[in-house]
Amino acid sequence: MDSPILTRVFHDIHLEHAAERAVYLQLADAILSLIKKGTLRPGVKLPSSRDVADQLHINRITVSKAFEELQMQGWLESAVGRGTFVTSHIPESAPRTLRNAPKNNTSQTAGFVIPGMKYLEVMPSIINSELHFDDGFPDPKLAPLKELYRAYRSQLTRSGLYNKFGKYGQPDGSEFYRDAISKYLNETRGLRTTAHNILSVKGTVMGINLVCNGLINPGDIIVSGIPGWRRAEQNFMHAGAKHIGIPVDEHGLVVDELKKICRRKKVRMVYVTPHHHYPTTVSLRIDRRLELLRLAGEYGFIIFEDDYDFDFHYKHRPLLPLASADENGMVIYCGSFSKSFSPAFRIGYLAASQNVIEHLSRVRILLDRQGDHILDNAIAELLHDGTMQRYLRKTLPVYKERRDFFCDLLSNELKHAVSFNIPEGGMTVWTKFATSIDLEKLAKDALKKGLYISNGRNHLYPAFNANAARLGFASSSKEELEKGVGILKQLLKK
Repeated sequence: MDSPILTRVFHDIHLEHAAERAVYLQLADAILSLIKKGTLRPGVKLPSSRDVADQLHINRITVSKAFEELQMQGWLESAVGRGTFVTSHIPESAPRTLRNAPKNNTSQTAGFVIPGMKYLEVMPSIINSELHFDDGFPDPKLAPLKELYRAYRSQLTRSGLYNKFGKYGQPDGSEFYRDAISKYLNETRGLRTTAHNILSVKGTVMGINLVCNGLINPGDIIVSGIPGWRRAEQNFMHAGAKHIGIPVDEHGLVVDELKKICRRKKVRMVYVTPHHHYPTTVSLRIDRRLELLRLAGEYGFIIFEDDYDFDFHYKHRPLLPLASADENGMVIYCGSFSKSFSPAFRIGYLAASQNVIEHLSRVRILLDRQGDHILDNAIAELLHDGTMQRYLRKTLPVYKERRDFFCDLLSNELKHAVSFNIPEGGMTVWTKFATSIDLEKLAKDALKKGLYISNGRNHLYPAFNANAARLGFASSSKEELEKGVGILKQLLKK
């Protein structure tokens, strides 16, 4: 090398040949770092690719590829017969400080006021423990991940690249996905939809948020069951709605209480999880379903039907959704694959009257120009070829067996500490703990021993405290369920 300084600079570059990132990209990163730090100044000539290769003991082609990569990015330029140079028009790496700039740590605290919103203070729990009685998640070991990988790869390699990657798509989702979801809902849930009745969303939370943004005005009344799902209630509050909670008993939402409210106030929307009420897992009885639909027609309120785990029902054939019996276009039906496939993949849908879907698609553009059409199409392919349906049929007996095993463990090992009803479906057991048990302390102590359980705080209301938590069983093997219950038994003996 001509310059001993550059020799020393390049000698200090360390490359990991066993790393996943290609060596030429590691080298390009290292050179770029030197440029940004000012070690390699604008206009300086770099050593030849042969010299760098000799210095770093790598192939000359690797160095050439690194140089070409940085040339394409505009950091380097080459002149025939003269060599490769750091681009002369690179701006100063250390910008000048503005006068009177604040001296506080702006990376932590902004200079403007953030309005306080108490309902946003509670963040979701992130589970990192080896054992977990979670909120009802599926077992990823049973999911058809290989089939999804093949379907996703197929979407990336098929023709029509411009239509897939070169431009935006429809905000309501790809036609292939919407058509697949429509057929799936019609076949499995008795709905009467076409692709025009489907809107692709990234899970149930996004569906609720879209409806709140597009159809709810400040001051509107939204009714839901108590206890309920906090994430939905937070969306109601964020929209400026007035939330009224009504009781839930062993037969689901107490619709007679809703009727009393409707006679006094104008209700805009009722949020309901009729298949397995969240969090108690009880099913809404048929007479209450029919009365809810009748009241919606009479008083003109929206029914938001959150059907988060319809596919998992163990006792008998489940009742069809409210949307299947909706004759007046009052129901917005929402589902996702988070509980049936994996919570990591944010894939869901809204089904409603066509004009509702058109309106919510326009609202969706304000939040998210479009969904992940590639992932949507991959899921559609799994629905189209029957993979998803086979997966659900295969996992249903597995989850039922785990439910029965888990309930037996709770009955035999914790019989003096807990009470519960065996759920007809879903992936959790709504478990009430004895009033003498501090559930929050139990959750903390269990976590120290490697077991996650909910502390039940999300299910507390001013007029409701069952000292209960949802204990998920589906994502754990029998051995893991046994270990987890053993930890609880040990802690409850103290």
